[in-house]
Amino acid sequence: MDTRRRTFLKVLGGAAGAGIASQPLFRAFADPPVASDEFFVLIHASGGWDVTLSLDPRNERRGIIEPGSTDTIDTAPIRLWRDAPLDADSSTFEILRPSGSSLRFGPAIGALAEMPDRLTVINGLAMNTVSHPDGTFFAATGRHLAGGKPVAASIDTMLANEFGRESLLPTVSVGYPSTYVGDDLDARVSPLRVSSVDTLSKMLNRGNVNTTAADRLAVTAMLTEEARDLAARSWYRDEIEGFGLQLQALPRMLSPDVQSIFNATSLAAAQPTFFPTPAKRFQARAGVNCAFAVEAMKRNLVRCVSFSSASHDTHSNNYRSQPLIQQELFDTIAALVRALDAAPHPTRMGRRLADHTHIMVVSDFCRTPQINLTLGRDHYPNGSALVISPKFVGNTSFGRADDDQMLPANAGTFADGARAVAPPDLLATFVSAFGVNPRKYLRDGDVIRSLLRA
Repeated sequence: MDTRRRTFLKVLGGAAGAGIASQPLFRAFADPPVASDEFFVLIHASGGWDVTLSLDPRNERRGIIEPGSTDTIDTAPIRLWRDAPLDADSSTFEILRPSGSSLRFGPAIGALAEMPDRLTVINGLAMNTVSHPDGTFFAATGRHLAGGKPVAASIDTMLANEFGRESLLPTVSVGYPSTYVGDDLDARVSPLRVSSVDTLSKMLNRGNVNTTAADRLAVTAMLTEEARDLAARSWYRDEIEGFGLQLQALPRMLSPDVQSIFNATSLAAAQPTFFPTPAKRFQARAGVNCAFAVEAMKRNLVRCVSFSSASHDTHSNNYRSQPLIQQELFDTIAALVRALDAAPHPTRMGRRLADHTHIMVVSDFCRTPQINLTLGRDHYPNGSALVISPKFVGNTSFGRADDDQMLPANAGTFADGARAVAPPDLLATFVSAFGVNPRKYLRDGDVIRSLLRA
């Protein structure tokens, strides 16, 4: 190799190493596959969903509660809607009671009604806010915003810090309220935040106009050697060694097998159940994200996939579509569970991905029990959440909202007394299921032992 070029590359490696190593994308590519067996899918049902149609069903007028009815909802596409009497000229819905289950659902629950034994439902979550940003980050971090800014790590970052530090992609966050806040976080687990899975495909695309794949491999190998040499002569080796690890990861990231999981067309071919015909009206992107999660986990490339769904923020006549928005989301989650049941675990012989994949679905808050003057529902400081995990007791509901106002009611006695369940309790319970001390990340919240399998 030309001496001047080698000298230039040495300078380039030394100067660029520290800068590039600080970027989230390259930090995420820093290490080989992780030894951890657990995977995570975190979903934010954005906008605040109406839980009276699904997880906490209400089908009678009581107190200030006005149930969903044929006056306010387009019921035709809702498969599980069965009319129940409400008044002379309108009908509400029959509450679903799956066979052999104590759980109760509204018709928007969709295909999840077929798997109650997998579901852990948390109702009556005390959200204590009706602000979209505040509720969103409270659900994801367990802390309200301070000065409009998040003050704690989000749940996907917590899990990546515990189980994904050596993953090629610790966390891929597609529109999720991911935060990287805290003193004890590894730099490699900063969430890789993108607007869509396809964005990653564009970032990794390489043209052959000026160089070939063989040229790029040769340059990568040379730069890896240079990084190794520089690290051996450096007093502070971490940045240069990180640069070398990034370079070692590049060939794998650029391989056709890996690049295919960032392409919607390839994902549709690999996971057709997430791409029905006709296409989903509201939750098509959720299908892409779930297909990506399955394919990336099958290859052991990612530890945590987090994403936000289509908005449930229906203040006016668009409320007529609220149950369809939820039905499409829950159908997609049911398809995800079935895909995980069918997929082999990448590192555990004889095990399925479903045995080691943990799903949690939250929202900003829920919607008012009253119908407003524009035939929609507004923001309300109550909430519900859903967990699907082999670590959690299935066919179970915890917490409640009161019968007259849909406000969070006492769920039991916690360390600070009798109160309603809140997002910090859910997050503390979730991380503790994997042996993590919640106090490492969460200021508040009690572990709800009754929700965890022995």
